[in-house]
Amino acid sequence: VEADKAWETSRTRIISIAVITYLAAALVLYYIGVKNFLQSALIPTGGFILSTQSLPLLKRWWIKNFFKE
Repeated sequence: VEADKAWETSRTRIISIAVITYLAAALVLYYIGVKNFLQSALIPTGGFILSTQSLPLLKRWWIKNFFKE
């Protein structure tokens, strides 16, 4: 259980998903004819990375304000 929890928050997992997201987005954008598909693929990848970095802050805030025992 602890290993699964560590994996969920690991940088390796985040980077792996970001790379897969970038490649998938680039492929889709290429096939639909987007001119700068490699550059455009950075948008969803950046969104994913941003969400993984901002959610721990949101989680701490939520626990502090809404999860009271």
